[in-house]
Amino acid sequence: MDRNPSPPWRGSEAEAEAEAEAEAAGGDAIGATIYSRHWLFGVLGSLIQLINSEKDTSMANNVEEQLTELDEEMENEICKVWDMSMDKDVALFLYEFNAPDIFMGVLARTKCPRLMEICVGILGNMACFQELCVSISNDKNIGRTLLHCLYDLDPPTLLEISRLLLTCLSQPQVANIWIERIRENPAVYESICFIMSSSTNVDLLVKVGEVVDKLFDLDDKLMMEWIGNSAAQVPNQSSGDSEDQTSLKIVPCILEAAKQIRFDNPEGLEVYMHILQLLTTVDGGIQVIVQPPDTGRNIWNFLCDVACHDFCQPDDPPIILQEQKTVLASIFSVLSAVYVSQIEQEFIKIENDLPLIGTLIRVLQNMEDCQKRSINLEDSNTEETEKSAITEEDFDLKDLKDVSCELLSNIFQDLTKEIILQALKEDHLNKQKCSCAFKNLLPLECSVVKDFLKVLYEADKALVDDLEKDFPSLKEQH
Repeated sequence: MDRNPSPPWRGSEAEAEAEAEAEAAGGDAIGATIYSRHWLFGVLGSLIQLINSEKDTSMANNVEEQLTELDEEMENEICKVWDMSMDKDVALFLYEFNAPDIFMGVLARTKCPRLMEICVGILGNMACFQELCVSISNDKNIGRTLLHCLYDLDPPTLLEISRLLLTCLSQPQVANIWIERIRENPAVYESICFIMSSSTNVDLLVKVGEVVDKLFDLDDKLMMEWIGNSAAQVPNQSSGDSEDQTSLKIVPCILEAAKQIRFDNPEGLEVYMHILQLLTTVDGGIQVIVQPPDTGRNIWNFLCDVACHDFCQPDDPPIILQEQKTVLASIFSVLSAVYVSQIEQEFIKIENDLPLIGTLIRVLQNMEDCQKRSINLEDSNTEETEKSAITEEDFDLKDLKDVSCELLSNIFQDLTKEIILQALKEDHLNKQKCSCAFKNLLPLECSVVKDFLKVLYEADKALVDDLEKDFPSLKEQH
């Protein structure tokens, strides 16, 4: 059975003549669609009867056992409504019929996961239309009920709730309404952290990540509050539940979700990398990443592994950088912030992460190749619009170049003779790679490059002599 069967046309074949007369009179069609009002009334009426019957049975038996599975015919019918609700006329008609109130009654009374999923899914489709999104968002009961349903353990239902939240947060007119509701419900933080740390449903993790990313992007205050929630959770060693407390810290939960979706959803991984990047934009966020040191070390190790093995591989065409620039910029930005902020703890040993140097330089090399390609294209194009497009694309790479150079500069300052010898042996450094690094670091990081050359001279005098021929401004007495 398909998840969402095709929507129905008005009536059965036996009712064709009567329906034709109704169509001619325009009395049964929903707006400009070919969907039947009477049919939709019937489905919603059946839904109301189903919930009332379920409640009466539960009260009569004095038990809390309720419907957990939908009748197949009923599921088919309400799934058709789910599909139909993507049409604006149908969505408006559902709202006029007070369907949101019906769905809230369903969520409050039923324990059937599939029914909850469908009802929230229909509401989510309705919220895609601006005027309905405003009306739904202004309904306090809907807001309260939906946030309460985040405590549910059914992944499909949680997915639809997350989709609805993201839709509303993307509407400037109502985004603040939801931000305030979430701020007033601290349990939302715990629910989202629990999902990120424990779910194996990739679609759900991606959508929840998008919600968190949107929240942090829209409201620094909320981000700081969630950072504060995480920092305040100091494990109680005597209680024996320190592991549970630690699991609700925001950064380990983000990391766990990123690990879960890493190989299945590159776009979702990009979302979680951006969340980490947003955290580094405030002092409290950086601290919650690097303290305790175990968290900072885990973040560093994971991001290094992703950068060195998932993106910009030696056999990849340079142009692939255009697809990977956003996620790489986020990764390098976080790595740079962690690298600088961990100095006191010293939990990073760069000699263990030499491939990162090679990856950074390869990214810069690919940028040079992309720039040469764009110049060639610009020379061959005569239309101004095409030239403008190329210029804009080059500007997009500037952010990646800046964070790449920043991280590489920080690493170069800590390289010792022994580490450089190891990097040369493993081919993470050579003349071509050093030249590329210098071209990008100069002239802003001239002092860093000169200090690096002094250490490199101790490791490989001949290499320094060759480099100074290409960069005579760096030549000095050793």
